[in-house]
Amino acid sequence: MASGDTLTVRALNRATLARQHLLARTDARVLDVVEHLVGLQAQAPLPPYFGLWSRIEGFTPDDLAERLLDRGVVRIAVMRSTVHLVSARDCLPVRAVVQPSLERQLRGASPYRPGLSGVDVEAVAAAAREIVDDEPRTAKQLGVELAKRWPDWDPEAMAFAARALLPLVQVPPRGVWGRSGQPTLTTAQAWLGDDGARTLTVADVLTRYLGAFGPASAADMQTWSGLTGLRAVVEEMRPRLRVFRDGSGRELFDLPDAPRPDADTPAPVRLVAEFDNLLLSHAERTRVISDEHRARLFGTRNAVFPGTVLVDGFVAGTWRLERKRGTATVTLTPYRRWRKRDAAAVEREACRLLAFAAPDAEVTDVLTGHAVP
Repeated sequence: MASGDTLTVRALNRATLARQHLLARTDARVLDVVEHLVGLQAQAPLPPYFGLWSRIEGFTPDDLAERLLDRGVVRIAVMRSTVHLVSARDCLPVRAVVQPSLERQLRGASPYRPGLSGVDVEAVAAAAREIVDDEPRTAKQLGVELAKRWPDWDPEAMAFAARALLPLVQVPPRGVWGRSGQPTLTTAQAWLGDDGARTLTVADVLTRYLGAFGPASAADMQTWSGLTGLRAVVEEMRPRLRVFRDGSGRELFDLPDAPRPDADTPAPVRLVAEFDNLLLSHAERTRVISDEHRARLFGTRNAVFPGTVLVDGFVAGTWRLERKRGTATVTLTPYRRWRKRDAAAVEREACRLLAFAAPDAEVTDVLTGHAVP
C-alpha cells in the first residue's frame, strides 16, 4: 500500500486483532505480552487473567499470579487515570509520561475538588508518601491518617489527591487469582525500587501504542492515553510513520513494519475480557464494534463492562461467568442471531474458558440466551 491509501473497517479490524494476539494466540511470556500491550486495564481484579488467556496459548492463572507475587507486574493508575496491570519495568516510566492527565483530573471538574479547597496538595502528597512507605494502607486508612494532620479537610479527597500525585501501586493479595483483598497502597518506589535509569518520552509510548493498537489517529491516541495536545507530538513523529486514511478521510498513523493482514484474513471466535482495552483505546471504535452494539454495551447499568464475544473479529454479544456451589456456568448473550457454525465455535470457546477458570467445578454448563432485540 502506498502512503495515504484508505484502510477499510475490516482492514483496520484485522490489523488491530493481529497486534492484540487475537487473530492467533501467542506463545510469548506473560511479561512480554503485558509490555507489548502497554498494560491491561485492571480496575477489577480478574479481567487481566481473562485478557491474557484470550491471547496466550496455554496460559494459566498462576502464570500471572506469580508475576504479581514476585513483583514482576504491578497494578497502578496510568492511562486514562485508570488502574492497569503493567510490568515493573514500565511502571514508573509510563506513569511519568501520563502524569499530566492525572493532575489535570485532580485540578479539573473532579467531585473531590471542593474537599481540597485551600489545602496544600503537594504537602498532602508528601505526607501520604511517608505514610504508605512506612506501611501499605487502603485509601480509607490513608485518608484517616492524613486527616490527623489536616482535620479540616475531607479525608477521601486527600487520599484521592495522593493517588493522583503519587505512583501508588496496589500490593498483593489484591489481584492474585484465588485470593481476595482490598486495594492496599504503597509507592512504586517502595515496592519496586527506582534507580531512575529508564525513562520514556511521550513519543516512545505512542510508538508502542501503535504497535499494539494501530493504525490510529491522533484522537485515538488521546482517547487511549488520557493525554491532550498530542497532535504536535504526532507531527514530530510523522517522518518515521506510514500514513493512511479511514473511510471518512481521517489520517491514521502506523509503524512502517507493523502487521496489516489482508481484510479477508479469517478471524477466530474470541471471548474478550471485561474492561478490555481492545474496546476502550480508540476514539473511533467501529473497527471492533458497531455504533449500534457500542450503545448497547456502554449503556449497561452500574458501569459494568461485560466480557464480549468476537465473531468474525467484531463484537457480536457478551459473556458472563458465574460460579456457585461447585457449579460454573458461562452465559452467552448474542446481539444478533449467530449462524449455526458461529454458535458452535462460540460454545467451544466458552468450554475452553470454563476449563481455564473453573477446572475444579463439579458441574459446568454453557447457556446461550436469545438474541438481544
